[in-house]
Amino acid sequence: MIKKVVAAVILVTLLTVAIVQAMDKTTETPETTSQTTASNEGLAIGAKAPDFELKTLAGETVKLSNLKGKKVMLNFWATWCPPCKEEMPAMEKLSKQAGKDVVILAVNIDPQLDVQGFINENKITFPIPLDKDDKVNETYQVLSIPTTYFIDSKGIIQNKYTGSMTLDVMKDFLNKLK
Repeated sequence: MIKKVVAAVILVTLLTVAIVQAMDKTTETPETTSQTTASNEGLAIGAKAPDFELKTLAGETVKLSNLKGKKVMLNFWATWCPPCKEEMPAMEKLSKQAGKDVVILAVNIDPQLDVQGFINENKITFPIPLDKDDKVNETYQVLSIPTTYFIDSKGIIQNKYTGSMTLDVMKDFLNKLK
């Protein structure tokens, strides 16, 4: 009797493993493999920042690759996010203190909400690109907000910070960029 139970358990286990593996199989072509690798590499510290083009709240177009030669603080945020709200005044101060070689981009991931009202209420003057299709958010694999990437003048990701930052932390990361 015990032999039959053990055999049944082993058989069910093997069957389960076979089913799970069959369901996980995806057809990977060299094209999809390189896209996956490029996407993952694009987020690594020391890798080239993935390019994007978005319209700002003001209606202007921002393309990351056009900012080469400048240090970029690329922030992802939402109007309903308390830590995002907390760091916005520090980002505004930084935008006023930073030189012409620094660009702050605060990519909003909830443009269907009252972003303009939020910006007016908090007197924000730096560019607010709107990620209407969540493409940039997905490309940068933002899992929690706020998330900020620090990109050097050559377009290379030098650091990533998740959570609310103080003005001093922002300055410290920007000062480390070349």
